[in-house]
Amino acid sequence: MREARGAGVTTPPTSAAIDAVISTMDAVRAPLAASDGIAVFLDVYRQVTVLVAQRVMDGTFQDPAFTAALDVVFAGIFLDVPQAITAGKPVAGAWAPLVEARSVNLFPLQFALAGMNAHINHDLAVAVVDTCKQRNRDPESGSIHADFDRINGVLAELVQPIRQEFLDKTVVQYGAPVAPLANILTNFSMDRARDAAWASALTLWAVRDVPLVPQITEQTLANTVGLVSRQLLTHFPLPPL
Repeated sequence: MREARGAGVTTPPTSAAIDAVISTMDAVRAPLAASDGIAVFLDVYRQVTVLVAQRVMDGTFQDPAFTAALDVVFAGIFLDVPQAITAGKPVAGAWAPLVEARSVNLFPLQFALAGMNAHINHDLAVAVVDTCKQRNRDPESGSIHADFDRINGVLAELVQPIRQEFLDKTVVQYGAPVAPLANILTNFSMDRARDAAWASALTLWAVRDVPLVPQITEQTLANTVGLVSRQLLTHFPLPPL
């Protein structure tokens, strides 16, 4: 594994640290067109991050300090993506499909779910390991796993309604021609993605000290997640309205 990431965020692991991340998100989002695939994902992700900051303070989590630290590291891994784009550097294989398709005329929900796929199935697993390294914790210690699962409820408060709103608008607008696309997008499960992320985190943690294996394991994970994103970003030619 590489050194712990987080886009240079060094603020204390509290809701204030998450607020700093939100400010960075706003700065990244400002110059992007609304139709940009990165912007579409970021608009959804910002809402989730704001809600997590609120839940860190309201007693939702048994270990709010760890949860906040994880959220900051997690966000930092995504924020490395637009930074790499600006610098003309390659991005992780999990993000490459969305970056390549960000200017293609696709449905907003496709961009949102491809971003969630990359961020949860790849970035979240890496973030768990990085945060545990930073705080000298084992991922199965204390309430880390329980709080990880509690975030599912936080996500459900926003992500499911947002996804349904996107999908309903698309189906109403285009009808039967989008049925195959609707099937693909409906089958993406946030809970299953987070379950997979936890399993991947435990795998990465178990091999963290084995020479070469962590890098190979993470690269394989990134490439596999990227394949799913390519499916989510399938272009469906539609008849004019």
